[in-house]
Amino acid sequence: MFKKIALILAGLLLLTIVALFAIPYFFKDQITAKITSILNEKVDATIRFTEADLSLFKNFPNASFTLDSLVIINKAPFEGDTLVAFGELELRMSVKELFKDKNQPMHIQGIRTKNGVVNILFNKDGVGNYDIALKDNNKKETSQDAPLSLNIQNYKVDNLRFKYFDASSKIKLVLDSIQHEGTGDFTASILDLTTKTTTKVSLDMDKVNYLKNVALTLDAVLEIDLEKSKYTFKENKALINQLPLEFDGFIQLAEDGQEYDLKFKTPTSSFKNFLGVLPAAYSASLDKVKTTGDFTIVGFAKGKYTQTTVPKFNIEIASNNGSFKYPDLPKSVQNIVLDTKIINETGILNDTYVNLDKLSFKIDQDIFNAKAKITNVTQNAIVDAMLKGTINLANLSKAYPIALDKPLSGILKADVTTKFDMQSVEKSQYQNIQNAGTMSLSGFKYTDENGKALNISTALVQFNPSQVNLKQFNATTGKSDLSVSGVLENFYGFLFKNQELKGNFSLVSNQLAVTDFMTTQTPPTTAKTPQKEAEAMKIPAFLNCSLSAKANTVLYDNLILKDVSGKLLIKDEKVTMENVKTAIFGGNIGLNGSVSTKGKVPTFDMNLGLNQVDIAQSFTQLELLKKIAPIAGIINGKLNSTIKLNGNLTTDFSPDLKTLTGNLMGQLASTSVNASNSTVLTSLSNTIPFLNLDKINFNDLKAAISFKDGKVNVKPFDIKYQDIKASIGGSHGFDQNMNYTIKLDVPAKYLGTEANALIAKLSPADAKKLDNIPVNALMTGNFSNPKITTDMKTAATNLTNQLIQQQKANLIQKGTSQLNTLINKNKKPGDTTKTVLPTTKAEVQEKVKEKVQEEVKTKATDLINGFFKKKKTAEPKPETTP
Repeated sequence: MFKKIALILAGLLLLTIVALFAIPYFFKDQITAKITSILNEKVDATIRFTEADLSLFKNFPNASFTLDSLVIINKAPFEGDTLVAFGELELRMSVKELFKDKNQPMHIQGIRTKNGVVNILFNKDGVGNYDIALKDNNKKETSQDAPLSLNIQNYKVDNLRFKYFDASSKIKLVLDSIQHEGTGDFTASILDLTTKTTTKVSLDMDKVNYLKNVALTLDAVLEIDLEKSKYTFKENKALINQLPLEFDGFIQLAEDGQEYDLKFKTPTSSFKNFLGVLPAAYSASLDKVKTTGDFTIVGFAKGKYTQTTVPKFNIEIASNNGSFKYPDLPKSVQNIVLDTKIINETGILNDTYVNLDKLSFKIDQDIFNAKAKITNVTQNAIVDAMLKGTINLANLSKAYPIALDKPLSGILKADVTTKFDMQSVEKSQYQNIQNAGTMSLSGFKYTDENGKALNISTALVQFNPSQVNLKQFNATTGKSDLSVSGVLENFYGFLFKNQELKGNFSLVSNQLAVTDFMTTQTPPTTAKTPQKEAEAMKIPAFLNCSLSAKANTVLYDNLILKDVSGKLLIKDEKVTMENVKTAIFGGNIGLNGSVSTKGKVPTFDMNLGLNQVDIAQSFTQLELLKKIAPIAGIINGKLNSTIKLNGNLTTDFSPDLKTLTGNLMGQLASTSVNASNSTVLTSLSNTIPFLNLDKINFNDLKAAISFKDGKVNVKPFDIKYQDIKASIGGSHGFDQNMNYTIKLDVPAKYLGTEANALIAKLSPADAKKLDNIPVNALMTGNFSNPKITTDMKTAATNLTNQLIQQQKANLIQKGTSQLNTLINKNKKPGDTTKTVLPTTKAEVQEKVKEKVQEEVKTKATDLINGFFKKKKTAEPKPETTP
């Protein structure tokens, strides 16, 4: 019996499990159709989702219907803007809702969203993008007609980002990382909703940031009257960072806006409330902090929020004779007085004003005071402020737990008054800005995470009407010292409007080391993320200024530049150099060009002028010149040159030779050649024996060189060695592989003693008729291991052919003359018969052929053999051989 019951129960269990798997397949399309009906028939927006899923296991015994990647996109006048996007939207309902007829409403008991974004926008006309419900004035829908009925018992929002922007008031509110849940019976007309909320709040108004990622926590019980759309705070506990607040009152929704009647205050008056306002990362634990005095926040908001009005409100923040001391720190902050009010008395947002009537505190003997007033906040904010006092920066970290890797030091003094409006700041109407006073910093020292220290001995800023002057700035860092003065043209535009920082400055230095001002960002190495290459230094995008500079010495890499002067223009992440001059390598270099870090890879574009620079020094110490022309130690003398080049820069701001493009025009002066120091010249001298390269004169030699894609191209140029003409041209790579051609125009006398012996047998007139012999050399391989080939045998053959032709002509002429004499001698007196003589070259050649061939063959063989046995010691003198 028991066995039968067990089998029946097992069968029922199996049937139930099968049903739980099977039912979703039968009802999924029905629910999807109802959801789609709502989306298409009730909402004037573009809506889509990627997938719908029905499950009876996820929230058993209830059913769960989930939409993945739900997106609602606005139509005009917000065409294309995303109103809502949910990674996941889940609706929970009773299983019995699945069996209802398609025309019966389906009751939803719970809602959950995950990874969502909600964008609420108002344009300049006050129209909001959230009103997307289709209007039907002829039909009033009842609950029985609705395909879905919301009988919510609980809901949850997991990681939502809420963004609000009003184009007319320029108010931007962001609630980030919202975690919110609520529980209550929405079937009742009046219910208590228990909620828990955490988020981070950011608030901007007209480009001015008032709150940034301020942590907000609210646990509240709200009494909700659904018929009146009224929400009343019954029990609540709020934290702004660690500052506690309590709320009282209600918010009621109306057709033209919302009605507010709220009061709020700090539950206690302890000065720890003030420390709680600060972010937890900076305020640390407040439990053991000793405080005196009080700190309170009291306020109210009452009235309607509509398209044209806001509730009237008054927020008072006050502290009297406060002090605090952290247990692990040696200093305390005393005599803290704070009196601030944020008030709106009319309900018009622009009439809001902020009064900082007093802010004062004391650390040791240093007292600091400030006050300010801000009016006309939304249209054209007017700021009237005063700062006066002294702060020892070293005491800040001794009195307050600031997380610093390296301690600060220095004395900051301020005595400044200023009055300005934001429109004048934005439009750079400096004449409307009223400044007076000074601000100074002395003895300042800061060390960054890389161990680089900046020491400011004196910095003095003078605030004049419509202008902020940097009167003095003396600092050292590493091996560098600098003294800067100048004018900041839009200090407030940079400070309040995120504008560029404009100015004109003058810099003087005894010594500047470029490496002292270069920073790299090297991501940390971990087991999962191996170390990446360091990123190149970035030129700040906010800088738009000019700098006239003079430095006695500038250290760059391994170079020492003297008497450096010039002008730098910094704008759009680019430094443009104008008329930069320096003395180096025994001469001078002038530079115009630019460096840009705007792209992913830094780039440069330079024009260089080299005047009388020493070849040995420049081609040894400049890597670029080494690659363009590896002549260091081979040619001594001076170089005058213009170089135009552009390309990419490496992370240490050296040229990336693979990307280099440009050209060089150069002229040598007072040069001498050390051929023995060059493998190429030694090989060339050994291959062409009549050349003595130590005697080549490169004075006034002009050369044109271009380079691109890692290759140097040398335009053919002419040089003269004694009375030999030569033309050299070709190319080589930055990898030192080469391909050069040398074309020599060689007089015959240089081709050996046998050649000179044959030439000596010619008459001076015939010797002058000999053409110069072309000799070509091809240089390949690389500069360390060159391969040189010549056409010397062809040159010898060409000379032989010339001598053969000259001998033939002489023999023909001589044979013709002798034959005529013989015939005329044997002719009888009175014989007038004309004798036809072999006067043509061909006829005479036939008669003397054997003799000529025999003689020329012998001489040609001697010439060729002698040419290749010729030694340098037999090189003829430059005078013409008779």
